[in-house]
Amino acid sequence: MTLTPDSGTLTAPLRTAVIIGSSRDGRFAPVVGDWFLARAAADPDLDTTPIDLATTELPHTFGAPAPAVEAVGSVLAEADAFVVVTPEYNHSYPGTLKNFIDLHHSEWQAKPVGFVSYGGVSGGLRATEHLRTVFAELHAVTVRDTVSFHNPWQRRDDAGALIGDPAADTAAKTLLNQLVWWGETLRTARAARPYPG
Repeated sequence: MTLTPDSGTLTAPLRTAVIIGSSRDGRFAPVVGDWFLARAAADPDLDTTPIDLATTELPHTFGAPAPAVEAVGSVLAEADAFVVVTPEYNHSYPGTLKNFIDLHHSEWQAKPVGFVSYGGVSGGLRATEHLRTVFAELHAVTVRDTVSFHNPWQRRDDAGALIGDPAADTAAKTLLNQLVWWGETLRTARAARPYPG
């Protein structure tokens, strides 16, 4: 819980869904996701819930029955903010991630979305830029600053964890600060007045 300066009242931590956006065999997404989740866990303003698309059963046809869609939809609906961990595939983001995003609509509205990307020399930034336009269509607000890992595959310790660096830690802190600001602001706005989506 955090203290609000003007009112002196306590506000609940920001419920944040962290979406691990790759489901390919041999994927690197969980390594990057674990790195980010460790940093988010250290922030008392956040309460994170990971959603791993590799272990989430989703339909490939719209309208197909899928209890998992409803279960995950409930998590998204209750969330105040989102962070998407995405690789870059062919200058964009994975198809599994697009399918997941498109299975939901109102759950994203009037909430902030942050991005943690990885890839080759671009560090996944092209995937992030494509995702910004998708989330704009869904009435979400994307956070300006991101975390980006360029060629991270060899940056692992003996336990397999991602070896970060001061620049990545600073980027994560900036992203989280902006996510909290937008998340708390939009949560207050949604409580005061329903979003006209």
